Amino acid sequence: MAIETGSYYRVAEADRIVGGFVLFALEDGLVRIGRAFLEPECQNRGIGSELLRFAESAFPETRRLVLDTPAWNLRTKHLYEKLGYSKTGEIESGFGFPLIQYEKRVEQ
Repeated sequence: MAIETGSYYRVAEADRIVGGFVLFALEDGLVRIGRAFLEPECQNRGIGSELLRFAESAFPETRRLVLDTPAWNLRTKHLYEKLGYSKTGEIESGFGFPLIQYEKRVEQ
């Protein structure tokens, strides 16, 4: 289960959780970013960019980050590509839409 292996982070504003994500530190410096969300009223304020920069530096051994996002979510695709993530493929989500897979290499 994810809850047993991931490191969970929340984003709070005025004592209210408005976002969060989980990081999975895997083998050979690989980190998977999962379950990322940010409330719509908090978007377009630089918070998502800040969260990704945090994820990239959360573990000193990080060399590569991977994540996926629904193909229909143009907002997240734009954010990831703006921050240097490259599309590496697509997989079926099991919910009737594909997931776009992204990767970013990090120099430490």
